[in-house]
This record gives sequence, C-alpha cells and structure tokens, in this order.
Amino acid sequence: MRICIDVSAAVHERAGLGRYTSELVAALLALDHNADYVMFYNNPTSATIPPPLTSLPRLTTSLAIKPWRMAVLLSHMAGRSQDSLFPGIDLFHATDHLLPRLYRVKSVFTLHDLVFQVYPETHKSLNRWFLRLMIPRFLRAADAIIAISQWTKSDAVRLYGIPEEKITVIYEGVHPRFHRLHQTEIAAARQKYRLPQHAILYVGTIEPRKNLITLLDAYVQMLRQHAVADDTKLVIVGRKGWLYEPFFRRLHELGLEGQVIFPGFVADKDLPAIYAAADVFVFPSLYEGFGLPVLEAMACGAPVVCSNSSSLPEVAGDAALQFAPTDVASLAAALQRILSDGELRRRLVAAGVQRAQHFTWEETARQTLQVYRQVCNE
Repeated sequence: MRICIDVSAAVHERAGLGRYTSELVAALLALDHNADYVMFYNNPTSATIPPPLTSLPRLTTSLAIKPWRMAVLLSHMAGRSQDSLFPGIDLFHATDHLLPRLYRVKSVFTLHDLVFQVYPETHKSLNRWFLRLMIPRFLRAADAIIAISQWTKSDAVRLYGIPEEKITVIYEGVHPRFHRLHQTEIAAARQKYRLPQHAILYVGTIEPRKNLITLLDAYVQMLRQHAVADDTKLVIVGRKGWLYEPFFRRLHELGLEGQVIFPGFVADKDLPAIYAAADVFVFPSLYEGFGLPVLEAMACGAPVVCSNSSSLPEVAGDAALQFAPTDVASLAAALQRILSDGELRRRLVAAGVQRAQHFTWEETARQTLQVYRQVCNE
C-alpha cells in the first residue's frame, strides 16, 4: 500500500492545517514502520521541509497555490484525470481542503471545518467562492472522509447531505512536548519574549473568526471596572491571517497599544513555556473545526476560558470556563472569575491536564491508518 499525503500546508507553514499534517505524518511514521509513504506538495521553491518529512520521497507540482487550485478546479469540471501526477500511488490523503481529480487512485479527504459556509464574512471573497464551489465536490469524490470533530461531521451532513457512514470522526492530538514545566523554563521564556509577569494569553491566527475584537472589548471592560491588576497584559501570539485590519483599528480606537503585547513568531519548542506562563488562556472563536490550542494550553497547566460555540464544548468538556462568543460582558466575567478565584483556577488546571491526556497523535494516526486500510481493501 503506497500512500501519498498532501503536506502542502505543513511545508508552507499554514497554521492549523500545517500543524495537523506535520503531526499526523510524524505519528504515522512512528506507528507504521513498514508502510510506504510519499509526500506531495505544491510550489517546491518556497517550501520548507520540517523533520521527519525530510526522510520521505516526494512528488510535487511547480504551481503556486492559486494556479494549483484552478488546475484542480478545471480538472473536476472537465472530468479530466490527474492520476498522472501520482504514479504508483494507491491512496492519496488530501489534508489541505484540496482533492485532485483521481480515477485509479483511492482518496481520503480530511475536512477541518466549514466556517466559510457558516460565517462567510470571515473569509476573503475569492477563497469563499472556491471553497463553496469545490468542497461539496471534493467530499462527494473522496472514497472516505475524516472529520476532526463530531461538530464538523454534523455540519457536512447537515449542509451537504453527505452520508454519515462515509465520515469517520478522528480527533487531533496533543504532542508530548506540551506538559507542565519548571518555573525556571517559564522564566526563561518570559525573558526571551519579553512577556509580562501577569498575562491573559491567546494563541492563534489574527483573523475575523477568532473573534479577537470581542476579546479587546472584554479586556477594556475589565480594566475600566478595575477587575484586573494594572500589570496584567493581553498577550496575542500568532501571525496575521486575512481581514485582520478591523482588529488593529479597534485596538487603536480603544487606546490599547501599551496594554496588548505581540511577541511575534514563537518557535514550537517555546510554545509550552508561553502557555505555562499565562495566568489564563483565552480562546474566543466564533467557530472552530477542533480548537487544538485549547488542549495544548490545558496540557501545560494553564486555566482555560473558551467560547461555547461549534466544536469547542466537545473538545474542552468541563475542563474550561465557557462563554457566549458575542457576549462581551460574559467573557469579561469569565476572565475575572479565573483571575480572582484561586480555587477555581486549581480545579480547572487539574481538570485540563487530565482532559488533554485523552488526545494523542498516536491515536489519531492509528485511527487514520484504519481508514487507509479500509479504503484500500474496498
């Protein structure tokens, strides 16, 4: 069984999809030493291959992302096979919301989310147009679908009428590097990234669906009500995504330039210490297909506040304090409770560490391999 996995999101460092792909491939290689894996990616001139992907044979297309998307679109519309791009491949795993038109090669498609349908205003118009046109076609064309949460599966069934039996829910995992750390390691991270002694932390891309304007408004409400110590800063770790301009406009309107810290790029090896340094981790998203930073923060011993929307209650369980994502007062109250109630903090930290232990990339890989085998046997 020769399996080709699309690692484009990983080699082009595309946030959550890239993390999913790189962690899955690493876990598959560790689990299944006898399998024959090949990686595929577009635009090799701009790719950065992280280990252990460097050990894999590769197939590529020279096209950048937009031309590659259009080539796939036209192949589907014209019914023209792209099998020639994948010689000797038995199964192709589409991890990047992009499935080439395949006839002889079996396919598995990972569906991360359908936010472009539920909150279309959070996507750029061209991206929204492409995903709305092609995702239903990709889902119908795939031999099997992996959804990263029950919520995502339910959306696919509800919005597109995909048969439930075609979709397998396989959760993402937490890498072992995310764990509770010694105070010396936390102090070193604070110094390296110039973090405040007291921090409300967010980790993720700066884009509309992350609902960061609501977080700014809640933070200001806490400051005005003197519900938080003056030296408690808001720390936002993550790159700019798309449509980020309204967030920075609101930041300036509220006069928060000195109160919100942007550490810039944080290496994966330093993320556990960043999580552990936080007084509270907050994840206010309107919609998530999974919400991995919630579990990573829990594993590192940070008490978590997250919105009660989409997949987040499914992932966080009762180990996080939850709030309605559009309710500024509710978010402010939840943050203030954790910052002021030591017993609540201790309970959430203990519950979070235990909750995170239920999600491992090894189990993700094991269940994914079962899907591969099922598809190839069929």
